[in-house]
Amino acid sequence: MFKDYKIVFYLFIILYLIIGSYFSLINGITSDEFHEQRNLLVNLTAVKDFFSTGKYDELLNYRDRYHGVAFHLIAVPFQLLIKDFVINLNDVSEYGGFLMAKHVVVFFMFSFSGIFFYLILFKIVKDEKITFLSTVIYLLYPYLLGHAQFNAKDVPFLSFWLICTYLSLSLFETLYFKRPIKIQNLILLSFVTAFLIGIRIAGLLIFVQYFVTFSIYLEKSKVGFFSFLKENYKNLLVVSISIFLFIIILNPIFWHNPLEIINSITRMAQYPQNIGTLTNGSLMYSLSLPSSYYFIWLFFKLPIIILLGYCMFPFVETKVFKDEITTLYYGTIIITVPLILVIFIFKDVAVYDELRHLLFIFPLILITAFSNLFYFFKRKILFSLLFVVTIFFILENFFLNPYQYTWLNSFAKIKNIEKNFEVDYWGVSNKNIQKKIIEYVDKRDIDKSICIYGDFFVKEFLTPQNFECLKLYGQVDEAKVRPFIAYKSLRNVRRSDPKDCKLIWNETFKYSFTNKEISAGTVWYCD
Repeated sequence: MFKDYKIVFYLFIILYLIIGSYFSLINGITSDEFHEQRNLLVNLTAVKDFFSTGKYDELLNYRDRYHGVAFHLIAVPFQLLIKDFVINLNDVSEYGGFLMAKHVVVFFMFSFSGIFFYLILFKIVKDEKITFLSTVIYLLYPYLLGHAQFNAKDVPFLSFWLICTYLSLSLFETLYFKRPIKIQNLILLSFVTAFLIGIRIAGLLIFVQYFVTFSIYLEKSKVGFFSFLKENYKNLLVVSISIFLFIIILNPIFWHNPLEIINSITRMAQYPQNIGTLTNGSLMYSLSLPSSYYFIWLFFKLPIIILLGYCMFPFVETKVFKDEITTLYYGTIIITVPLILVIFIFKDVAVYDELRHLLFIFPLILITAFSNLFYFFKRKILFSLLFVVTIFFILENFFLNPYQYTWLNSFAKIKNIEKNFEVDYWGVSNKNIQKKIIEYVDKRDIDKSICIYGDFFVKEFLTPQNFECLKLYGQVDEAKVRPFIAYKSLRNVRRSDPKDCKLIWNETFKYSFTNKEISAGTVWYCD
């Protein structure tokens, strides 16, 4: 019977990869993608200048010089390989096709993280069926799966955090059993740690997690701190030097002065962009966030079964800490999550767009919750609960696509979502909106010299159709020539409608088992 279960799981993975890849490739161009590409180009120019002149003034003066670009090293070869296919699939410009080609790399990176999610959880619960089904839920969780369709910063960061977590825990498990440490494993851990930091400087927080694991190891192994140093100083030297070198190599901004690492921490913790995020009815700004911001979003973003599971810790504590290795894995994860939150709160880290900057703690929360549920419920009851959640998530993904990343749990559905929470803050709706604009213009034979007011980053869908007059929505009140078309999406949805205009399209979506439609954007014809 278990073999049959494995076959079902493997079939699911095959279908998941095929369907997920397709939907990631047809997902629209989001608001950060042009900016991320600009970061890459500035860094590439800097590398060229550094080796030819020994300087890179453009990078040093660049506003976002500390934005990591490591993930591009993985993505770009695949983008170049499939961009022509993506261009034809989406009828988009060459540049737009190149940007969209990255989506499938992000999706596969997230899918790959599922392996490490499984490996970590299995070490704690030691039950293959429950671990399989929990991993399926992780991969189908609409909030994460939605981001995995396009988010080339936070999803790779999440994935590499999970990889670092598993590799580091495996290393300390090896130390606990006094097995020899292979130097290639040390170098691998060093590289993925540096790569994590190369994606986002916040990756330095992984050392907080490493310290937690180290502390648990010392306590459980009964090894003294100085005894550990004496026995492992060679390994520590290899790791320290390797991590440092890899960090420098993967971040061109550090080449001229490694002390820039300190400046990058200060700069990125208080990123000078005061963005407001609609949070339970209040607009909260990134440079002055109340601590409640984090807990509000966690409460509404986490599945209810995960919230319940996470809170079950007091009831399962004696069961889950039954042996040293389980304690090492589970203890690291359950301590790390609140520690990270405390650091973000007390350091007043600039966070916006819900919890995108903390996306990497969600797998850790899920692992903790699934573990607690496993030790609290009987196996058959838990399996049934997880199966129901799996079916529910499949339905939610079907109804919400392509807006899964905006997913909120059932507590939020009691409220008016549009008035209380952000809706489509990445601008996924823009692709569908552009289709409606093109259809409207073609059907009525409107001259394509007509001006369109909206967002510049979606021009890649309009320029191939010979539209040339593209302006920002903020300029719509100054429009003197009519007719024109205006559309509201992204954060423009909160702005007033254009005056004396006719609504021609309302881009909406809804959750499963609800009739309430949520507007992600509108299109207006103004004559």
